[in-house]
Amino acid sequence: MRTVIHLSDLHFGRVDRAVVDAVRHTVHDLAPDLVAVSGDFTQRARARQFAEAREFLASLPSPQLIVPGNHDVPLHNVFARFFNPLGGYRRHMTDNLMPHFIDRELVVIGTDTTRSFTIGGGGIRRRELRRIREVLQKADRSAVTVLVAHHPFDEPHAGKAFGRARPGPEAVEQLAREGIDVFLTGHLHVTFAGPTAKRYNVGGRSAIVVEAGTATSTRVRGEPNAFNVLRIERNRIVVEHLVWDAANRRFGAGEIQRFDYSSDGWVVR
Repeated sequence: MRTVIHLSDLHFGRVDRAVVDAVRHTVHDLAPDLVAVSGDFTQRARARQFAEAREFLASLPSPQLIVPGNHDVPLHNVFARFFNPLGGYRRHMTDNLMPHFIDRELVVIGTDTTRSFTIGGGGIRRRELRRIREVLQKADRSAVTVLVAHHPFDEPHAGKAFGRARPGPEAVEQLAREGIDVFLTGHLHVTFAGPTAKRYNVGGRSAIVVEAGTATSTRVRGEPNAFNVLRIERNRIVVEHLVWDAANRRFGAGEIQRFDYSSDGWVVR
């Protein structure tokens, strides 16, 4: 069994320090095999905010797999936004925008869904679909495969500002057919887990969509801070949502969802 921690939407520059400390301690207690972070490390892509995010990551267990989010692209610096949108992320976080983690039981692939020409939206690039297929072809087909992206593929703000980023929901069916078992995303600050057929209305092989709320930001949207713990076996995946308990100043167990592998893909147990 592999344990994966899924954090998202840290938003350094606008965090609750008590929550940051609690995330750090809780993650260490869980002793994960991998920490995956699906973007938005900063509030406004400023050097100080990236430095704080980098320090936080350094305090967490390794290995780690991280991808950028739209808040990691400068908003007001138009030149940087269009000509070097992830310059700060590359300098302070990682220069690797195509990360992957592979072992006998688990394959995790990160992808960059940020786009300069949208304010909040994003989407997976067609060349990325080809790259993901190449990684999958090299991996052990018996391993559980996970894709980490910032934007959900049916993200409602994808068309905001300068146009819709494509491909979108149609990529889910393609990637599930190629062998992706789990999609880890963030952006919406809302916790969710369910089969792709429920969320995306696609047919064929069913995968699992897992979205994380904001782990540490004060920018909550009607939900407390939260993050996900995935316990992964070849034929069974358990997703536990850990939720911030402000009264007791700790993360407590929220909803637990179980999925089994079947001939049609992943189904709710």
